[in-house]
Amino acid sequence: MSIPLSLTVNGKPINTSVDPRTLLVQLIREQLQLTGTHVGCDTAQCGACTVHLNGRAVKSCSMLAVQAQGGTVTTIEGLGQDGTLHPMQAAFRECHGLQCGFCTPGMVMSAVQLLKDKPQASEQEIREGLEGNICRCTGYHNIVKSIQLCQSGKVGAAA
Repeated sequence: MSIPLSLTVNGKPINTSVDPRTLLVQLIREQLQLTGTHVGCDTAQCGACTVHLNGRAVKSCSMLAVQAQGGTVTTIEGLGQDGTLHPMQAAFRECHGLQCGFCTPGMVMSAVQLLKDKPQASEQEIREGLEGNICRCTGYHNIVKSIQLCQSGKVGAAA
């Protein structure tokens, strides 16, 4: 049994049908071939699957695709505009806020939401705001530094 599904993904209207048990992350990765959204734990613990749904960060492995009916989804692929990195993506690149890169898309999506909710977040608030995202490679220092650089608005400025 398939259920019709209409939503907007990265600014493009999508009309498809899905099995009612299909997770949003499965739709994004398998059907839409947007593989920047990662599956890490399948239990909403690691944050690798974080996307924005209707302007809010959500863990796409913990919700059904049909729950996004009529919604607007932004994945890491849709964060930048016209081939230009989003300032948060640029800050992660500039500060080397990644190592293996597996957690990076979810970290970036969560960090964008964090600064949207709390533009003047302190270092401690940034660290607390990332609690739902796990990086197994770093000590989070460069991730926090990346978010602070984006927050400062000085991404791309000479150091």
